[in-house]
Amino acid sequence: MKNRVNRVVLVGTGAVGSSYAFAMLNQGVAEELVLVDLNKEKSEGDAMDLNHGMPFAPSPTKIWFGDYSDCGQADLVVLCAGANQKPGETRLDLVEKNTKIFKNIVAEVMGSGFDGIFLVATNPVDILTYAVWQFSGLPKERVIGSGTILDTARFRFLLGDYFNVDTRNVHAYIVGEHGDTELPVWSHADIGGKPITKIIEENDTYMQEDLDSLFLNVRDAAYHIIQRKGATFYGIAMGLVRLTKAILHNENSILTVSAYLDGEYGQQDIYIGVPAIVNRNGIRDVVELELTEGELQKFGHSADVLRKVMQSVFGNQ
Repeated sequence: MKNRVNRVVLVGTGAVGSSYAFAMLNQGVAEELVLVDLNKEKSEGDAMDLNHGMPFAPSPTKIWFGDYSDCGQADLVVLCAGANQKPGETRLDLVEKNTKIFKNIVAEVMGSGFDGIFLVATNPVDILTYAVWQFSGLPKERVIGSGTILDTARFRFLLGDYFNVDTRNVHAYIVGEHGDTELPVWSHADIGGKPITKIIEENDTYMQEDLDSLFLNVRDAAYHIIQRKGATFYGIAMGLVRLTKAILHNENSILTVSAYLDGEYGQQDIYIGVPAIVNRNGIRDVVELELTEGELQKFGHSADVLRKVMQSVFGNQ
């Protein structure tokens, strides 16, 4: 008889965290979901509210407001706590505030005897994922950041819209920092197996200028959304659920996450957004795409920007 269940602990039930919890319940991904937050009343209310939707869920999920001791039996701890990006702020502006918050959170989680996988969503996600790896002492493959999973989704959505095809048949990646220095990998973007570069060569309806403009909308999407509604949370919540499924269901899915590089793409000792194979053990492998010279240069620049900020926090590693 099976007596082991999949337990996910969510730390931080703000807009992103509560949207993640709602999407988790709707998709029936885990058997247990624990909500942990400093704002006890709000999180207790979230747990009650979610439980009242249980009769409509695809499968039962035990949901409760808990504490860090619940992490001891968790398979996955999802970190959505921390200060949010405000209008006019970049993700990198949040680094000092959120690194301090995370040092305390990770100490509490590891103090419970936790031996699972960390999934980090808080910005700046690449730097905070590195911080969680440092603070936790866990192997690098068991600390994963949401990376460019949302940027890639935005990219695929806008490309599908531009070419009038189902976004799920668009295969394209955004890599690099989850932020202002990210880049599109045009050399490996395709629709139904046909390279996008070939499609625009053969059809005058489509132009590279449009695609360049489309990428800028991907890169700056968060700023546009924050300006209009104060925060982004639905898209990233669904991306986190996608990652949770890949981990708990041992899918070996390729997703653009913030992964530790140890020589891949010519980079060392850094967490940054790249395609990686994700399964029950975390990151199985980083997928090393053959980038063009221009793409590799832009990727190197993105890594350099992250490294400079990291050095201000961690010193020279």
